[in-house]
Amino acid sequence: MQTLPHGFGQRGLAWPRALAGLLCFATLLFVADHLIAVGAEPFRIQYVNTAAASGLTMKNTFGGRERKDYILETTGNGAAIFDFNGDGAADIFIANGTTLNHQPTRSQLYKNDGTGKFIDVAEHAGLTHSGWAQGACVADFDNDGHPDLFVTYYGHNILYRNRGDGTFEDVTEKTHLPVSGTRWGTGCAFTDIDNDGFVDLFVSNYVELDLAKTPKPGGAQSCVWKGLPVMCGPTGLPMGHNALYRNNGNGSFTDISEKAGILKPGGRYGLGVIAADFDNDGFPDIYVACDQTPSLLYHNRGNGTFEERGSEAGVAYNFDGRSQSGMGVAVADYDGNGFLDIVKTNFSGDLPSLYNNEDGKFFTDVSRQAGIGKRQLLGWGVLFLDADEDGWPDIFIANGHVYPEVDRTPVGDRYRQQTELYRNLGNGKFTDVTLTSGDAFSELRPARGMASGDLDGDGHPEVVIVNMNEPPSLLKNEASHQNAVVVSLTGTESNRSAIGARVTIESNTHTQMREVMSGGSYLSQNDLALCFGLAAATHIDRLSIHWPSGLKQEWKNLDVNQKFAITEGALAFKTTHLLRRSVASN
Repeated sequence: MQTLPHGFGQRGLAWPRALAGLLCFATLLFVADHLIAVGAEPFRIQYVNTAAASGLTMKNTFGGRERKDYILETTGNGAAIFDFNGDGAADIFIANGTTLNHQPTRSQLYKNDGTGKFIDVAEHAGLTHSGWAQGACVADFDNDGHPDLFVTYYGHNILYRNRGDGTFEDVTEKTHLPVSGTRWGTGCAFTDIDNDGFVDLFVSNYVELDLAKTPKPGGAQSCVWKGLPVMCGPTGLPMGHNALYRNNGNGSFTDISEKAGILKPGGRYGLGVIAADFDNDGFPDIYVACDQTPSLLYHNRGNGTFEERGSEAGVAYNFDGRSQSGMGVAVADYDGNGFLDIVKTNFSGDLPSLYNNEDGKFFTDVSRQAGIGKRQLLGWGVLFLDADEDGWPDIFIANGHVYPEVDRTPVGDRYRQQTELYRNLGNGKFTDVTLTSGDAFSELRPARGMASGDLDGDGHPEVVIVNMNEPPSLLKNEASHQNAVVVSLTGTESNRSAIGARVTIESNTHTQMREVMSGGSYLSQNDLALCFGLAAATHIDRLSIHWPSGLKQEWKNLDVNQKFAITEGALAFKTTHLLRRSVASN
């Protein structure tokens, strides 16, 4: 006679009941996971494009509108968000290009009236140079209290010193930066490589381009894409070489590219650049997204030199070891493990690369597992930004094809493409919420650079997108806000811009870390003020800062929905209430 297991009674009814219970539990788990996977959240994300209403109306100029004969016409421009006049409201700089027949143009400097409305003051400010402007980065290079502006060009780059009266002075030659010859500068980043209190300058270079020696569309094997004659490059053209300029602390720079080991890896088609401390050793490293060549990770040895270890670290190629056409780059600790991760945009037909920083030395490309980039569009600008203010940074990607000619062919790609938003689920995965996050994501754009910053004082950063040969876009989240804080830092022993400083906020058992960084996205720079979403937390348990000088400071039990203006070494700081429209509470 067979004996039933203990607990199984008459006619074996206990086993079906147990199985039913397990199935019910599994169903609940599935439903909960499905709700997360489809992006269910307590607060909506609803972005609208407010560019025209805000005064951002000037069209970008960059090469031909309907066709591009040379690669120079395709790369486009970046943007920088910074408070150039010190009135407490972040302003917008948008780099502008020209055409092959040298149409006179200039970049735009949009002054913020304090409410998120703008007027272009570039001419009055002295930003009148015309040419193939590419990107921009910002920092107070001379520590005089006024943020300065560096603009990269095809030709020679320009350093504009902020006079502090609303105007800028071209000090490129005066500071011993190159003004002769022709270079194709693209991404740039200010970073204090030796923590001496003065920011140094890194510049990526794309192609050593000579238009007279460059074939026309279809003129070589590398000038055909999917059977379509297109502009040539970068493959087949001479590679650019990156540059590092050390700040001498006296208003001048010295080129230390060779001495510091920047030239040792050889040439690359360098584009997006960002500097950040990836191994938590207190010294900033430098990452360069490279087009059709392995991307670069310069590890800072702490002695003024760098070791390139992109391949060893796992950030030079994609998950299956292939080179990619890298464009833009963003950095954040998206999974909360205390190490800064990297997201990189790539050419169409490829996934964006999401490199998870495991331990400061090694990264893993988790783009497939994380669930980003299934559309495989052609990405340029990219941001880590907490769209729903739940304390987990989400990913924005600005897309647009490189060839306007694709609109007249059946290849399946389109020149204007969707901007994408991937919501961070807090478990290492992202879900695509593009189609449910507002009308701004239904617009198709020939996008290039992208930058973020709180432009209207509500603590939720807006997003500026540079569109090729069209006016820019300004994305504003009109949905309800959760609680948040903004932290603005000023260095004393550290560099005045506090680039490299780390802020950690603990609230409701959740810990977030941000680093003040220059450069990033695609040839762009975000505002240096750091924005933290806090979900429904009603206070901050602890706010701590690790300054580049080595000084550590912390405060406990702080109010939310404030902007904290903190100066290195000071015990007290200035607070300003954020202009919140609708705030969550417990």
